[in-house]
Amino acid sequence: MTIRTPLTWVSAAAVFAATFAQAETTLTIATVNNGDMIRMQGLTDDFTAKHPDIKVEWVTLEENVLRQRVTQDIAAKGGQFDVMTIGTYEVPIWGAQNWLVSLNDLPAEWDADDILPAIRGGLTVDGELYAAPFYGESSMVMYRKDLMEAAGLQMPDAPTWADIEKAAAAMTDKANDVYGICLRGKAGWGENMAFLSAMSNSFGARWFDENWTAQFDQPEWKTTLDTYMNLMTNYGPPGASTNGFNENLSLFQQGKCGMWIDATVAASFVTNPKDSTVADKVGFALAADAGLGKRGNWLWAWSLAIPAGSDATDEAKKFVAWATSKEYTALVAANEGWANVPPGTRTSLYENPEYAKLPFAQMTLDSINSADPNAPTVKPVPYTGVQFVAIPEFAGIATQVGQEFSAALAGQQTVDEALAKAQALTTDEMEAAGY
Repeated sequence: MTIRTPLTWVSAAAVFAATFAQAETTLTIATVNNGDMIRMQGLTDDFTAKHPDIKVEWVTLEENVLRQRVTQDIAAKGGQFDVMTIGTYEVPIWGAQNWLVSLNDLPAEWDADDILPAIRGGLTVDGELYAAPFYGESSMVMYRKDLMEAAGLQMPDAPTWADIEKAAAAMTDKANDVYGICLRGKAGWGENMAFLSAMSNSFGARWFDENWTAQFDQPEWKTTLDTYMNLMTNYGPPGASTNGFNENLSLFQQGKCGMWIDATVAASFVTNPKDSTVADKVGFALAADAGLGKRGNWLWAWSLAIPAGSDATDEAKKFVAWATSKEYTALVAANEGWANVPPGTRTSLYENPEYAKLPFAQMTLDSINSADPNAPTVKPVPYTGVQFVAIPEFAGIATQVGQEFSAALAGQQTVDEALAKAQALTTDEMEAAGY
């Protein structure tokens, strides 16, 4: 029989500790700094308790910075991240390049068939699901019911742009720091250009005609930008050219916006009494139209994807499955209430009677279902995508166009000058790309 000395026990413990340390896997997750993603970080202990061999490290970035960082990393095969938060624009392009890991083998209980068809379709390439949606969204009108009532107006469930302007004018009270409408003005293909591209669809505008010719010199884009500038100049807050989603959310929650047209996911934030001073005064409507058969709403999903360069694919799949599961939805509901669960991804959520009671649930679903990325515009187009064009060159081009439009909003140039520059730079970039 071998007699173990205290030194032997210490050595054995050291070997065990070293073995355990080697077995632990660290996942580096890149995500955007919005409320739902920050909430997920706060609930990560639930995941690590179930998977004690996995450690999670977060890289949380502003939206434009996130897009730049993950795009640079995946294109260069840098391997900085094991899980990336990316959108409906990137997934089909990167999936087709084999830059992402297929998620077709997620566990059966994850229930891929429960994902809303519009959302799942945008994340699938040739039958392979390349990202799991954390939340899905369209865009809609969020407005102050009390200010509308005081003005003697009622917001239609399906307003026109004329209705929007009338309401914005009636609710504007600059002397008391209340502005009739807040819209995105910050430059970025996913910031002001997401809103303006969706808005332009409702006026019959297109990014490109069927021959990939830029269309910013057409009257539909002139009407779009004139309408936007009129709303923002006369009824919008000062400094709007630097306002994106987060800035406008803060303004609305502080009671400084009579109306805000933006992502449906914001509904839970503006109705949360912990954060919003107008939580019990918010109404919802579909995004506006101009009577041409298309509304100015988009279709998007912030999703979790695994880059092909990750060396922890199996562990990353475990995290993705956890964060986008029905169980995670139930976890958020138990901790934060049904109003704060990630919306817009699963059919089962909208069949849940508790969730259906929320004032924004049905309007969110109707908005998502009304957006068609395969037929986004009034006239025929050669591309898919509602608030974006699903080609690799779009992000760079739209960022430049967004800078021109933001400069017009800031008063640095006219609408006509901004459109002329947008036409020229888009034409040059597309010709250089071989279109």
